[in-house]
Amino acid sequence: MRAAIIGGGVIGGGWAARFLLNGWDVRVFDPHPDAARKMGEVLENARRALPGLGNVVLPPEGTLTFCGTLREALSGADWVQESVPERLDLKQTVLAEVQAHVDPTAIIASSTSGFKPSELQQGAVRPEQILVAHPFNPVYLLPVVELVPGAGTAEATLTRAKGIIEGLGMYPLHVRKEIDAHIADRLLEAVWREALWLVRDGIATTEEIDNVIRYGFGLRWAQMGLFETYRIAGGEAGMKHFMAQFGPALKWPWTKLMDVPDFTDDLVDLIASQSDAQSGHLSIRALERVRDDNLVAMMRALAANDAGAGALQNAHDRKGLPAAGLAATLEDLKDLTQPVLTQNRVIPLDWTDYNGHMTESRYLDAFAQATDRFMEIIGCDAAYIAADGSFFTAETHLRHLDEAHAGDPITVHTQVLLAEGKKMQLWHEMRRGDTMLATAEHMLLHVNLQTRRASDPRPDLAANLQRISKAQAGLPRPEGAGRAVGAARSPVS
Repeated sequence: MRAAIIGGGVIGGGWAARFLLNGWDVRVFDPHPDAARKMGEVLENARRALPGLGNVVLPPEGTLTFCGTLREALSGADWVQESVPERLDLKQTVLAEVQAHVDPTAIIASSTSGFKPSELQQGAVRPEQILVAHPFNPVYLLPVVELVPGAGTAEATLTRAKGIIEGLGMYPLHVRKEIDAHIADRLLEAVWREALWLVRDGIATTEEIDNVIRYGFGLRWAQMGLFETYRIAGGEAGMKHFMAQFGPALKWPWTKLMDVPDFTDDLVDLIASQSDAQSGHLSIRALERVRDDNLVAMMRALAANDAGAGALQNAHDRKGLPAAGLAATLEDLKDLTQPVLTQNRVIPLDWTDYNGHMTESRYLDAFAQATDRFMEIIGCDAAYIAADGSFFTAETHLRHLDEAHAGDPITVHTQVLLAEGKKMQLWHEMRRGDTMLATAEHMLLHVNLQTRRASDPRPDLAANLQRISKAQAGLPRPEGAGRAVGAARSPVS
């Protein structure tokens, strides 16, 4: 698949990174002399952050090409993303030239944050292939994309666009009715407008406003949004109680949403000086890296509870299992005689410690996830656990053989050492390429979750485990298996 990126600024560069790191070939057209440098910096941050967001390795990176002409960039494009400055006449001119060179079956999407697709389609020779795909910065991490079809957009175009956006690990929000600024920016505009008044009137500084968001309702919004947050605020009576209790306040003159402060030089200077004092000691690229680190950590925390953007990433990971060579069930395994691939991923940013390498607890985390993957393969999945059966770890032994760092691609292969009655003994080996990083040996007991005591597994689960155990019986016993802590081992390479 090939994407053409028209305009290589912050948004265009983010789109290029999202496509490229999901295996698409990307061609870029931007006549600005610094376009390649700026996009290269965005891609550097994206390569650092995106691969560790999920728990499944991304596909091989596509090929990036900077083109000298628009026509060259559009050659063979399946998706065209227009991200030129927010001027309607410029966008219409660019889209007309795009249609003169691109295949009629290609999707043409605009990143516009304000214009309606019907405005973009005015004068278009093929309005059916044009729609709005409005993302959020950083495009390579934030998943939501507002998909807005115009009156002339073909239903097939919208359907294909949804599928492509989902394939990039993003969430296509279908905006069913055209409206200026779509949905999200209208909400942001309300907060932004009120914030300007609070600064102008000397009620709060830029930092204080940012603090009340990031220390307060912003944390709630990240997991539950607006309405679900207020549902909880209504207590046991729910949303109706909240509306009855706080609805009258909507008539009080608290906000100035219908009144815009004059953008005087004094107001601009005041806001700029406060912003400089707040974070001017950091470069924009450094701020982006801080932002990306925090976004990855928060979204991974949400994933642990299958909530918000984390739930979306979990679903995307599940879809990516086959491409990553990971089995979902026993029938997916092609060769039962070899250790099973149970992890194929990149080490996330938040898995490193003060020594600059993967922290001790995260080795156990990675191996625990490998055990969970193996359990699912043999049939100890969510449904089995809901029926009151599972495995508990009774003993674990880890060996740390080499360093691992954020961004390193790692695999874990799992061998069954023992499958006998209630017992399951697993051996995991973690590698970066051919380098052995760590091993883990786990003794697990099958447990009845009602009695919390060891019990025999269900016959079908026991049969699946025995099937793998017998197939792997011919494998040599791994070096280090059964070793006690402190016993001699090969030196760290």
